[in-house]
Amino acid sequence: MAKIGIVDADLLDRGTRFPNLSLMKLAGYKEKVEGYTIELIEDWDKINPDNGQGYEDYEHIYVAKVFDFTQIPINLDKIPNLTKGGTGFFWVEASSPSHRLPDEIEHFMPKYDLYDQFIEHEIARGIKPGKFTDYQEYSIGFTTRGCIRKCPFCVNQNCDHVERWSPVSEFLADLEEYPNRKKIYLWDDNILAFPQWESVLNELIATGRPFSFRQGMDIRLMTEAKAKKICGAKYIGDYTFAFDNYKDKKYILRGLKPWLKYAKKQTRLYILCGFKGQGALDIAETFKRIQILMEYKCIPYIMRHEFYEKSPYKGTYINLARWCNQPNFFKKKSYREYCEANGENSSTMRYARKFEEEHPHIAAAFYDMRFDMGGKTPQK
Repeated sequence: MAKIGIVDADLLDRGTRFPNLSLMKLAGYKEKVEGYTIELIEDWDKINPDNGQGYEDYEHIYVAKVFDFTQIPINLDKIPNLTKGGTGFFWVEASSPSHRLPDEIEHFMPKYDLYDQFIEHEIARGIKPGKFTDYQEYSIGFTTRGCIRKCPFCVNQNCDHVERWSPVSEFLADLEEYPNRKKIYLWDDNILAFPQWESVLNELIATGRPFSFRQGMDIRLMTEAKAKKICGAKYIGDYTFAFDNYKDKKYILRGLKPWLKYAKKQTRLYILCGFKGQGALDIAETFKRIQILMEYKCIPYIMRHEFYEKSPYKGTYINLARWCNQPNFFKKKSYREYCEANGENSSTMRYARKFEEEHPHIAAAFYDMRFDMGGKTPQK
């Protein structure tokens, strides 16, 4: 039987928390409709054209990556029977008709067991099974696609609307075939900007399965009706939104007020930093957003854009992520206390001291603010 090779390039480079949904759909279609045997390729050497003709074992090879920084150690252009796809190769053009999956594949049930053999191999070499929860316990899909915001850092920057994409039934795993997939997560870009948002939520609720939206939802579009509906559903984990720009403070707060009336568990907001700038101003605005969330008892999650690596204060960005992204530390220690806890001679303290020496007014305003005091600084 002819064989198709599937390569998740992100997985083979740095690893990834999430399976590649496009590859699972492609594998499902090629197996169920076209009758191919499917193999997830776990080693680049298996198809490296410089090592021989191993790629000829496959009728065709599909390689996808989500991230543009993912490294591929072989020359894919030397492999004639290979197709590349994903935002990691084509960025904003990935959704254009010439690069996206054909409709019959895009709307096909994912092959949810695509990664099973890889996971078995990883567990056999000592990796804890819990690392693969997102691969094994969820149905995964988009109920809507698109956004209205045109953010310059986003693959949706050319979009101007949100459209209905898939009914939940299209990707809802059959529990007889996949008994462990009792939950759902969604990759919708901006569900709250979809005019018929309530019908989508009703469809998810009707499954009886707990669900979550993995992209940061748009808190600026929150209303009392949306808050009540979401908080009344079986929602998995923290509620997650986005606070990408300090200039949006007014709209973020307007959305948080109705939201917090109904939210019964932790609310987290992604804080993008290092994109517009990488200097003291960007760090100060990051601290300001953290302070606002402290006041409202919300947890920040620092998302460092890759541009942060160009900053003279790269270490401060690292410190902020380590402090905020570990809620047990963040809720109990100020930024200064967190840095001091790493030891006087640690790189963490070295970064903190350097920034304070060069920008004492910023450090004075934010280094000692505390979550348990609503963002205020203790009186000395």
